[in-house]
Amino acid sequence: MRKGLFYLLSFLIWLGIATMGLGEGKDVEIKGKDLLSLKPPFSMKLPSEFRLIHSFSHENPKESSQTRVFFYIKDKRKRVEEMFILQIADKTNPQASPIMAPPLKPYTEKRSYSKGKIKKGDLEIDYLIQLIAWNPQASSLKPIIEKGMTIPHQWALQGQCQFIYLGEHAVLIRYSKDIQTFGLKISTEGIDWEKERLSGNEKRIYESFKKSFMDMVMSIEVK
Repeated sequence: MRKGLFYLLSFLIWLGIATMGLGEGKDVEIKGKDLLSLKPPFSMKLPSEFRLIHSFSHENPKESSQTRVFFYIKDKRKRVEEMFILQIADKTNPQASPIMAPPLKPYTEKRSYSKGKIKKGDLEIDYLIQLIAWNPQASSLKPIIEKGMTIPHQWALQGQCQFIYLGEHAVLIRYSKDIQTFGLKISTEGIDWEKERLSGNEKRIYESFKKSFMDMVMSIEVK
């Protein structure tokens, strides 16, 4: 399958074009901090306990695939503090080429902190950590707002990782956390979060987030 597949999938996530309800169902389940997927078969430990807030699926006939997307949140008094987005592309035509994905790219190099690959047996996992801006007016987040949640217009640390399962499935994960929820006095100016200037409490928060995110990535086990 062409590399354009994952660009399309990311476009669907952030623009919220597809909104067909999916539900957690039998293929993906979260119990406490344990996530279990049956298709493809993998498990992982999450940084927090999340609850499903929105999901959808979308057919991609030109790419011979189907996309399943699950939005999970952790909130405090209906204010979102953390978001976990799981996206799975499934090949629907056995005769089609293997699913492929381009390397992860940061929104801006200035606030991109860590990027690399991890090998776990035959599995190769790409990862990226950066600072992003949550935008409560984004169309993709509208279903969360409609459920009575508040999403702060705030900087958040985000970790992404992705892997291909036997050319049949592509898994993309985005985990983000509001920088104000770490309990430290910090700057909210983007310039102070640029990687060349990162220091003090801002650096402590990044290091705390990185540990939680990398622990999650390293916990991925393919069955």
